[in-house]
Amino acid sequence: MKACVFVANNEPMVVEEVTLDAPGDHEIHVKWKASGVCHSDLSIWEGKLPLPPGSILGHEGAGVVISAGANNAGIEAGDHVVGTFVPFCGECFYCRNGESYVCEKSQEIGMGRMPFHRADGSVLFGAIGGLATFAEESVVHEGALVKIPKDIALEEACLIGCGVTTGVGAVLNAAKVSQGSTVAVIGCGGVGQSVIQGARVAGAEKIVAIDLNEAKRAAASKFGATHSVDPSVEDPIQFVQGLTEGRGADFAFEVVGTAQLQRQAYDMTRPGGKCCLVGVAGMADEISLPSGMLTLLSKQVIGTIYGNSVVRDDFVRFVELAKSGDLMLADMVSQRIGIDDINDAFVAMTEGDVIRSVVIYD
Repeated sequence: MKACVFVANNEPMVVEEVTLDAPGDHEIHVKWKASGVCHSDLSIWEGKLPLPPGSILGHEGAGVVISAGANNAGIEAGDHVVGTFVPFCGECFYCRNGESYVCEKSQEIGMGRMPFHRADGSVLFGAIGGLATFAEESVVHEGALVKIPKDIALEEACLIGCGVTTGVGAVLNAAKVSQGSTVAVIGCGGVGQSVIQGARVAGAEKIVAIDLNEAKRAAASKFGATHSVDPSVEDPIQFVQGLTEGRGADFAFEVVGTAQLQRQAYDMTRPGGKCCLVGVAGMADEISLPSGMLTLLSKQVIGTIYGNSVVRDDFVRFVELAKSGDLMLADMVSQRIGIDDINDAFVAMTEGDVIRSVVIYD
């Protein structure tokens, strides 16, 4: 089978023929049908996220189960599944308390096995969550897959594996956006567009899309933004305050992952409002907040990973929202590509030309 191998930072990935171990207990052999190309993959390739070369990237996948070892998830051959890049054990303190998105065994599960073998006999790491969706097939832990209904296109369902869940979940689960509210979104890539869609689903009255890229601002209007701002032309804080009688946004989301923009999101949040940090900044980065005013203005600063989503419930919930038309997944697919085109998809992402490229497998 084919896999697109990450061989070195900032070097083109290479499509190779690899072999795959059979699944053991608590493991599933899945044939990926579609994989989104996500910015986190690009960050690993660029060296911004510290995962090693000699691995297979890709973590936003949907596919069909080929075979399954004994498992507790009720997954069997023929099931349709979506990968979760935050695997969960179901047994630790966090999983038992409805917080599987911070499962204490997640990294151990995702990085605990290397089932891929190159022609020279060396093994390959499955990278994020152990999913390796830039390969035609994978063997993954049962805690890294969620069974979904079969009546949704897998090229749409794959987006739920990362961008949609991260963005929509941030709105519905983490910030709990209220009906009639004003929402500001800084950064309108795939996750930011999902935040916008989540705000629309939640019934927000005003949704402000903030991005330098004109095409992304235009796409945001299709997904539910009522206003847009080019921050190179207009101060977004003043714009949001102008919409709200000087108060600021009820909910502000930072979806880029820089300390400067995180502070901007805080500053555009009204007293008593919520500032939700979705983008992942550098591990050594820090932001400064006015400590006295943080108390006196009663602003809440919320960090969220994976939209605070309990995936076995939320993946199916998001599938149903997509089937009803409330989540517009098909419109998020900018281009459909083959496995040989992943390097070009990375270039398109850096140039801001796409919301999502999706790899389609036979």
